[in-house]
Amino acid sequence: EFIPKHRTCRRQARQQLGEADHHEGMSSDDELTPTEVGDFQKSKDNLLEDSRKVFEDVHADFCDIRKILLKFQEWKEKFPDSYCDAYISFCLPKLLNPLIRVQLISWNPLEQNLTELEEMPWFRAIEEFSDAENVSESK
Repeated sequence: EFIPKHRTCRRQARQQLGEADHHEGMSSDDELTPTEVGDFQKSKDNLLEDSRKVFEDVHADFCDIRKILLKFQEWKEKFPDSYCDAYISFCLPKLLNPLIRVQLISWNPLEQNLTELEEMPWFRAIEEFSDAENVSESK
């Protein structure tokens, strides 16, 4: 039977340290060294810190999804023809994409304390905008 060298080395290291909590057949390939875990956490922290700075020089009216959608809702109510001619419903996903992506940087669907997408503020804002749009279209 072929056993990769790194597995053999890990098995020997576990035997020398007397670690009994490893179960044969379970993969140890995904085990990270403390150095790798530290490097990953440092990289993640740097990324999150940088993401907080992305919109720091942007006026609040243009980096808050709810406020942006409110402006579009006002446009639609005041000038429905130009709103329709501008195909805004097709433009909004591209416009909101960077704002949503920044908010999702720290979101990890595999975490135990997971915030559901439907509970996030940006999702609710889009949902409210869509509901308001559907009500005005039915009129």
